[in-house]
Amino acid sequence: MTFLGSYTVTITPFTEDGSAIDLDAHRRFIDWQLASGVPGLIILGSTGEFLTVSDAERAEFVTATIEHVAGRVPVLVGTMNAYTENAVRYSREAEAAGADGLMIAPPYYYTPTEDEIFEYYRAISEAVSIPIMLYNNPVTTNVDMSAALVARLTSALENVRYIKEASLDVARVYDVVEQTHGVMRVFAGERIVESFLLGAVGYVNPFGNYAPRASSLIWDLLTAGRIEEAKQIERKLDELNAIIAAGHPTYGHQCYSKALAAVAGYPVGDVRPPLTTFHSLGAEGEERVRRITPLLRELDEMADRFAPGPAVAA
Repeated sequence: MTFLGSYTVTITPFTEDGSAIDLDAHRRFIDWQLASGVPGLIILGSTGEFLTVSDAERAEFVTATIEHVAGRVPVLVGTMNAYTENAVRYSREAEAAGADGLMIAPPYYYTPTEDEIFEYYRAISEAVSIPIMLYNNPVTTNVDMSAALVARLTSALENVRYIKEASLDVARVYDVVEQTHGVMRVFAGERIVESFLLGAVGYVNPFGNYAPRASSLIWDLLTAGRIEEAKQIERKLDELNAIIAAGHPTYGHQCYSKALAAVAGYPVGDVRPPLTTFHSLGAEGEERVRRITPLLRELDEMADRFAPGPAVAA
C-alpha cells in the first residue's frame, strides 16, 4: 500500500466532561471525512492529543477506528512515546488491530542524540512490518532530524519510507528527497504547495477536521497541475490559521479544531488539560469562530468550483 495525498490528522472526540472518548461522535466524524473525499486518516497525532489518552483508551480507540473505517481508506496511528518500550508496545498493538501504518515522532523531552534516535526507530521497526512515517517536529520534540539522519534511517530500516516534515524549513523537503535518492516519501507538515513543488507526495492535514473537502482537494489539484487553484485554497487556509494563531500558544489550535468541527455539524467535545479549552476562551473564542465561519463557507465554495465535474459524453 502506498500513501499519497492529503490525510486528515484527526482530533480525538471526548465526552462533554472530558472523562472519556466519545466513540459515537468519532464514528460520525469518520463518516463525514470519508464522504468528503479524504484519502486517509491519521489518529493520535499532536492534533489528536495523544499525550492525554490512557493506554486503555488508546487500545479501544485504535480498534474502533480501524473497524469503522473497514479498509475504505488507509489508517495510520501515532505511536510515539518518550520511552522506547512503550513506543514499541503501542506500535505492535496498532499493527495487531489492523493499522495500515504508523506515524512516530522521535523521543521527546530528553533531547536525544542521533544515535539514540536511530536506536529508538530501529527497535520499533524490528517489532512491526507495516510502514513507518517519521514525524519531524522540532517545536515539540526539541530535536530536528536532519536530512542525513533521515537518509541513515531510510537506508537501514526497510519499513521507514515516509516522513511528516514539520521543521518549518520547507527546503528540507528537497534535501530529504535528494539524500534518500527519492526512496523517502515526504508528507508536508506545512507550506503545502511549496512542499509539493519540492517533491512531497502528501500532506498531514489538520485543516481536514473542519474543512475536509477543500483541504483534501488541494493535493488533487496539485497532482493535476492546477497549481494556481491549489494556491487559492492555501491562501484561504493561511488566512484562517492566522486568526487561530494570534495570541495563542503553539497548540492552542486544538480547541479551535474541535469548535469548528462542531460548527460544521460534528460536535466532538473540548480538549483535555493542560491545553486551553475553547469554553475557557469565552467571548474571545466565539468572536474568532464568527470570523472563521465565513472562511469555511468560502473554502466549500472553492471545493465546489475546483472539483472535477462528471465526464461529458461526446
